[in-house]
Amino acid sequence: MTDNIKYKSEYSQTTIRSARTVLVTFLLTFMLARMIVFLIMSHRIPDLYLHIEGSHIHHLNYGIFLLSGVGAYLIFGRPVGRSLKIAAGIYGAAMALTFDEFGMWIHFGGSYWQRASWDAVVVLSAGFGLIAFAPSLKRFHPHHWITTLILILTLVLFLFLFFESFKYAGIKLGPKLHQIESTAPK
Repeated sequence: MTDNIKYKSEYSQTTIRSARTVLVTFLLTFMLARMIVFLIMSHRIPDLYLHIEGSHIHHLNYGIFLLSGVGAYLIFGRPVGRSLKIAAGIYGAAMALTFDEFGMWIHFGGSYWQRASWDAVVVLSAGFGLIAFAPSLKRFHPHHWITTLILILTLVLFLFLFFESFKYAGIKLGPKLHQIESTAPK
């Protein structure tokens, strides 16, 4: 019986550490990707984009390949310790690269600066943060359940406003971002 409790305790600590690694690498990669794209588009650094036969390869593709590789490694390799921490870091970076361009999933070929991408990153960051820092369900008290209900209701409202925000963002930020994008390297 005590071995089972010890295993659960170690498992939850491993899960928490992995979730925190995912959250940190997710946020750092998202910020770095946004900074690099902005610097390239504003001609402050050279064009670092990968081009194959005239096509710009977006960084969401790097994220998809990394997610595929990490998924296979986690399933078939079953890493532990340092290897698991590295896999968690790669997973966080891959999620950031992929979801940074989430707006392109919805409007393929649309502007890089779509609000959908930003909103997706915020929601994922919040989810990763909850996984990393929330208590386990067995340790939930009534105030945790109330907070969870409020978060769910807020998420539903967020999703509604998310779709409404496309109009507003397009009116306010669209012209300036389109100008930067139109002069950016192709």
